[in-house]
Amino acid sequence: MAPKFGTSGLRGLVTELTPDLVAAHVRAFLAACDTGAALFVGHDLRDSSPAIARVVAEAARACGRDVVDCGALPTPALALAAREADAGAVMVTGSHIPADRNGLKFYLRGGEEIAKADEAAILAALGGAAAAPGIPGSLRADPEAGARYVARYVSAFGPDALAGRRLGLWAHSAVGRDHLAETLRALGAEVVEIDRSETFVPVDTEAVDAVVRTRLKGWAEELRLDAIVSTDGDSDRPLLADEAGRVVPGDVLGQIAAAALGAGVVVTPVSSNSGAEAGGRFARVARTRIGSPFVIAAMEEAARAEPSARVVGYEANGGFLLGFEARGPAGSLPALPTRDAVLPILAVLAASPDGVAARVAEEPARFTAADRLQEIPVERSAALVAGLADPRGRAGLLDGLGLSGEPVLDLTDGVRMGFGERVLHVRPSGNAPELRLYVEAESPETAEDLLARGLERLRAALA
Repeated sequence: MAPKFGTSGLRGLVTELTPDLVAAHVRAFLAACDTGAALFVGHDLRDSSPAIARVVAEAARACGRDVVDCGALPTPALALAAREADAGAVMVTGSHIPADRNGLKFYLRGGEEIAKADEAAILAALGGAAAAPGIPGSLRADPEAGARYVARYVSAFGPDALAGRRLGLWAHSAVGRDHLAETLRALGAEVVEIDRSETFVPVDTEAVDAVVRTRLKGWAEELRLDAIVSTDGDSDRPLLADEAGRVVPGDVLGQIAAAALGAGVVVTPVSSNSGAEAGGRFARVARTRIGSPFVIAAMEEAARAEPSARVVGYEANGGFLLGFEARGPAGSLPALPTRDAVLPILAVLAASPDGVAARVAEEPARFTAADRLQEIPVERSAALVAGLADPRGRAGLLDGLGLSGEPVLDLTDGVRMGFGERVLHVRPSGNAPELRLYVEAESPETAEDLLARGLERLRAALA
């Protein structure tokens, strides 16, 4: 399918992300959005990313913008560098999707990811006149952007925050693997690197498959680890497994991190589990559609309504957005309102002196599971999901799942069906030809069983 904006940025097949298309989107972004006088550019470790990043840089320079090349680094590190310079940014990454695809993530002046209104403005500006020939912008490198990102967390958490911990780092092809290793060691942990790959590996932290889960459990036992950490390809979504190698769901990471940082207002999509509302830990929980642009928009709205509010956001994939200046165990932690992987990992580890499993067990007994059917045309997914809003359309999916009664429907994003303690949520992916299923239940075993059977029913419905 042609490149388009999804839940976070522009995505498409590499073959369709032509130099002309990329340059046109960069020109439209610079024309339609507040990016300041400079543009910071970074990329992930996909084979196609460096060349696309060069196209981005040259298109911006042709518009007279100075370009700062940050090379390969985590997306939040690029956002931090742009925020420090009061500049815009473009990250070349397809995040967690396969290597035959790639994309662009756009950041406004100050390092804030664009919202849906900005996407609309970019699309409206496409096709405008190309930049008139003139004096091209300058080009310089910033090889220390990643180091400043590491220093942010070392100064906030302190050199003894993880002393005595033996942590596995599943490196695969995550662009932030070395930055994360450096951070963990600087905080006192012993780091054991696992399974580094020079070939791109698509890792979806929201839908960790059974093969990876088995490997995590094996690594935890074989290497005698206190926890295993990793990220997705552009290192803005975390993966944390406990001492037994069990994956901690991303929304649970968000709940724990939000509480540890003293958040007052929590913004999270409807796909996150309902534990945030339990226990009255937060003054307010706001629910949004799925995707960081929606979370960011709701965070900004909350901050406008109450400027002193301690606002954070997180997603079911674990990405965490810090909307206020917080404090870590050793120092201040300035706001970084873009999806980040390192903060929730560190916040949960630091809040787990008796082990990650023990800390997770303190959370409300709400358990989620998620997975997707891949290579499903968008039109078929959309038609199936639209049909689920009608009782007759739901009958085929729900038959045999043991869910009785008429569900409470939430149509905020896809179709979310509530049956008391159990929830099924079906929606098309915004980034790829995939149909996603999210499940919530009263136990992890029930959630996983309901997920497996639900996926089978969806597969049959699409046959």
